[in-house]
Amino acid sequence: MFDGNILVIIQRSNGDVFLSRSLIEQLHKSLKPKSIDLLVNDDTLSTAKLIPHIGQIYTFSYLKKKNTQWTQERALIKKIFRKYDLSINLTASDRSVLYSLMASKNAISAVEKNSKKSWWKKLLLKGSYSFDSSKHILLNNLEPLRCMGIALSKIQVAPTISKIANENIQSKLKDLTVDKFLIFHPSAQYHYKIYPKALRNDLLKLLNQLKLPIIITGSQNLIDLEIKKTLPKLDNIFDFIGQTSMEEYLALSKLSLGYVGMDTLNMHIASAQNKPIFAIFGPTVLKTWAPWSNDLQLSAINDIPLQTYGKITIFQADMKCVACGQAGCNGEGKSLCLDQISPKLIFNEINNWYQNAEF
Repeated sequence: MFDGNILVIIQRSNGDVFLSRSLIEQLHKSLKPKSIDLLVNDDTLSTAKLIPHIGQIYTFSYLKKKNTQWTQERALIKKIFRKYDLSINLTASDRSVLYSLMASKNAISAVEKNSKKSWWKKLLLKGSYSFDSSKHILLNNLEPLRCMGIALSKIQVAPTISKIANENIQSKLKDLTVDKFLIFHPSAQYHYKIYPKALRNDLLKLLNQLKLPIIITGSQNLIDLEIKKTLPKLDNIFDFIGQTSMEEYLALSKLSLGYVGMDTLNMHIASAQNKPIFAIFGPTVLKTWAPWSNDLQLSAINDIPLQTYGKITIFQADMKCVACGQAGCNGEGKSLCLDQISPKLIFNEINNWYQNAEF
């Protein structure tokens, strides 16, 4: 038994935080520590709160970095300095590695493959591993277990759903007389990952023909609320944007027949719940971020316009530049590859699945 405190540092996106749960579950089960705390960016706090076995959550704000960086740094260091018996950092950035080193004398961290960047980190860390962008993020996040000699499981753990969140969603669906339904999630954290409005609405019109309720999901952020304004009024389309908490969304996803939408946190939630997935990908690197199949213990690794593995179907553009991994074409926030994915192709795959599925 490990009779100590652990700090896990994840200073990246919501997907990274969500996909750290398998690591944290296995740390909790294998080491039985006194506590496991998290250090995350503040825009991922709601996702971090979904992870069980967590005590305290520290946050750093990149939005406030320009004006308050040193104030934030000092405050964080004061809170975590030598407070932990073990620190685990899942990103290779200099800042997060330094946090890990300051938090504990026993620090394990991801580092860059380039030895010119990582030599000093390897020298100071008790354990390190190279972050491999050709490997799925779930597998990268489990590498600290290998450093500690702990047997690892490659299962993506499904999120826990509270009783009240489940009851709230079931009540909402009952009021709408909705039983079986699909989730359509049109948004993402960044504009360059979002299917264009005209194509999105064409897809919704096609999905409406299934005579199956399609629930549109999203939060109350600006991107989602802009999409909300542009949704077509259709008989079988139900707009839930801004109407559920994160926990209620988990319950909604669990009750759904499957997920249709963008490569974002909600897609990873669906894959953790072993749902059928129809995911629209733009420039995102599949090898790292494709939905993980628990059934097959793998994810997609090749960029092709249409592929299916297990319960997961992925759509990409038939372009040589796909997937570039950039924030839109030339880093300008607009991904032309998404314009090349046909709504009819997406619909045909969903329709074929729906007509042959057994519910």
